[in-house]
This record gives sequence, C-alpha cells and structure tokens, in this order.
Amino acid sequence: MGKGILIVDDAAFMRMVIRDILTKKGYEVVGEAKDGKESVAMYKELKPDLVLMDITMPEMDGIAALKEIRKIDSEAAVIMCSALGQQAMVIDSIQAGAKDYIVKPFQADRVIEAVSKILG
Repeated sequence: MGKGILIVDDAAFMRMVIRDILTKKGYEVVGEAKDGKESVAMYKELKPDLVLMDITMPEMDGIAALKEIRKIDSEAAVIMCSALGQQAMVIDSIQAGAKDYIVKPFQADRVIEAVSKILG
C-alpha cells in the first residue's frame, strides 16, 4: 500500500494538479482540505504520512494549521506550498516545523523530489 498524503489548498484546481502529479507516481492521496481548519480536523481523522499545505488560505492559514498539526503529532511531515515572493512565510513555516516547501506554479519533478525525500 502506498503512503497516504493529505492535500490542503483553497483552490480546487491546485488540489487537482497536485493529486494528478502524486497519483501518477503511485502515491495515495487520502484526503483533500480547502483550508487550514479543515486540514487539522482531517489530520486527526486520517493520520496521513505527509501533508502538502498551501500557506495562504482563508479561515486558518497554512502556518497556523501547521502549528496545530504539530501539536497533535510532533513528528508530522508537512511540505508547504508557496507562491513566488513568499520567502518570509516559507522561513516562518520551516521554523514552525515544515519539512520542505515547493513553489507554485508546481513543477512535477520538484513536487515528487520533495515528497520522495520524506516518504522514500
């Protein structure tokens, strides 16, 4: 069985792009959340091996959600997704415990590189 990944992005199109990249490489997407609040609830329920989390979202942003998830599971593996020009937020997220980050627009090989580094 593949490793379970939770995708978190407020844009359905972005979730679809990421899911497509991951499933083509044999990774299993166990859930999708549209904001940080939903991602925390889904993390508790699904206990995924990895979370791909957008930084900028309504309700609760990715950094706040990352901190909540790390309270639930200090070993949680989270890769942040940022737009170009969000370097300060990327640094904040790494300090909050993110394992890596990828930049939009996504390049499939970079997404797979980040995921495989964590999941093997």
